[in-house]
Amino acid sequence: MKHRQAHRGPRPPRGLDAVFGVHAVQALLKQGNAAKMLWVQEGHAEKRLQELIDDAIRQGMSVEHFPRDVLDVQANGGSHQGVVAFCAPLIAESEETLMWRLESWQAAVPPLLLVLDSVTDPHNFGACLRSADAAGVHGVIVAKDKSAPLNATVRKVACGAAETVPVYQVTNLARTLARLKEMGVWIAGAAGEADQSIYDIDLRVASALVMGAEGKGLRRLTREACDMLVKLPMAGSVSSLNVSVATGICLFEAVRQRQS
Repeated sequence: MKHRQAHRGPRPPRGLDAVFGVHAVQALLKQGNAAKMLWVQEGHAEKRLQELIDDAIRQGMSVEHFPRDVLDVQANGGSHQGVVAFCAPLIAESEETLMWRLESWQAAVPPLLLVLDSVTDPHNFGACLRSADAAGVHGVIVAKDKSAPLNATVRKVACGAAETVPVYQVTNLARTLARLKEMGVWIAGAAGEADQSIYDIDLRVASALVMGAEGKGLRRLTREACDMLVKLPMAGSVSSLNVSVATGICLFEAVRQRQS
């Protein structure tokens, strides 16, 4: 039997982040102990989400029911679809951890890394993480400044990928790229004015694909740190693609080459 309590001005659990949306919450539940508490919208949403609620209860989670406006506050204007989960905040890993892991990756398989330069939109960041997870990327590298935070919007758009793909925050992106090159990683930066296509380079070797913010592209120092610049051939009237779309295309070209 469901236990329902009347709450006035409920406060979210301290120290936990809200993750909202059915797919994002389902992804959390698949990870076992990732989520600590579930808030569900009262009414029809309860019936629609019963399977998800049962799964949360089986994992020993606290499940509470609230009016829609309470969940609206937690989603901060986003589409929560009747469910909000609370879990520990995501914490990016360090550059030193990246370098330490890189050695073990190279001993097994040529690593594939994604570098995001000044991608500040959480929706684009989340979509890039989702593509990175699908493509089997070993890690995503971002700068500590001029980068979207690992917040609830990123987690919702990523649909679970934010919890599975390691994100490494570095102080100086150009310097990190230089260290990667010293360790045998080839750096390919995406730029519309490049002479060669993404389809013309060898991505079967240890590689890092560097994607710039939509509109501005790669910063000068980032561009200069790349071994090569590549482009996506554009046949239509538009001059560029959304960064998350371009990221998916470039990553899956690497997947295609590595599987052929």
